[in-house]
Amino acid sequence: MDGYAVRRIDWDRDNTTAFDIIGESLAGHPFTGPLGPHQSVRVFTGAVVPPHADLVVLQERVRKATQTTVVFEPHNPDESFVRPVGHDITQGDIVAEAAEQISPFTVGTLAAAGINRVEVFEKPTIGVFSSGDELIDPGSPLAAGQIYDSNRVAVLQLLQSLPCRLVDLGRLPDEPNAVTEKLHTAAGEADLLITSGGVSVGDADFITSTIEQLGELAFWKLNLKPGKPLAFGKINGCYIFGLPGNPVSTIVTLLLLAKPTILHLCGATFAPPMRVQAKVQETVAHTKGRTEFQRGVLREVNGESWVHPTGDQSSNRLSTFHGANCLVEVPGTSGDLQRAQLVTVIPFSGLL
Repeated sequence: MDGYAVRRIDWDRDNTTAFDIIGESLAGHPFTGPLGPHQSVRVFTGAVVPPHADLVVLQERVRKATQTTVVFEPHNPDESFVRPVGHDITQGDIVAEAAEQISPFTVGTLAAAGINRVEVFEKPTIGVFSSGDELIDPGSPLAAGQIYDSNRVAVLQLLQSLPCRLVDLGRLPDEPNAVTEKLHTAAGEADLLITSGGVSVGDADFITSTIEQLGELAFWKLNLKPGKPLAFGKINGCYIFGLPGNPVSTIVTLLLLAKPTILHLCGATFAPPMRVQAKVQETVAHTKGRTEFQRGVLREVNGESWVHPTGDQSSNRLSTFHGANCLVEVPGTSGDLQRAQLVTVIPFSGLL
């Protein structure tokens, strides 16, 4: 704090308010001489406190000051206004944990400790495919039976913030030999592959069978809505997520499963997303059986948290994410939810 550095013993012993000024200490330009009885040093915020001084009397408490003397108002300072050495970090403190994801705060703390280099994990390479002959790039005119390829665009955008190398691998056609060739080649160049579509039971769905053919299929299908037809496995040491093709299913499974897996490959320890409790604003239809994650808007109303789903929750409706800021978790054991019933909500702030 701006003021005058003195010895508290001089202040407390006889309640004198007059001190001799023997110098000044500025940030980066410390006063180095000794400080004797009833002496003070003009000190500024961020400056080193002179040896033996343990109290800064604030500038606001000055009654009169000349170049050589300062007189303070009578008062009892309730704190020293001096930051002790090691107040932020002391010797032996952990500045950054192993497997901790480096944030701007971590970088700032490392810099404050004088550290400019640390060992980190190598960035994994993540390859992203979409799948389906019906897909076409946005901006092109649609022919009969075609739809715009939104999944690959969304997946790449949702992974942009992760410390990994993203590779846009384009689209897989609905032809088994081509799928086999492309996945085999990509698996040799990436640490993890993400596909969307082609994992159901249709005649043109080849992702699951290709994973089994080329490597190991760890599991297929989840008791989850949206996102049931999800495949996960490994091809020649490269992990692969076969995400469902419906856009909502793609995004939900990416956020809940694929993204945490990528963070693990980056070297980070798994941290479950933050969950909060909120009251549903309206009746929510739900059939027992599968855990469902609906898109919703979480708000605080009169000190209480309320959430309402964003309309029809069909898995093709990418528009249900518009305006949403959370996922509403409806347990598989629950039937319809009634207004004001408590539910678990996962804010997007912990997922994106």
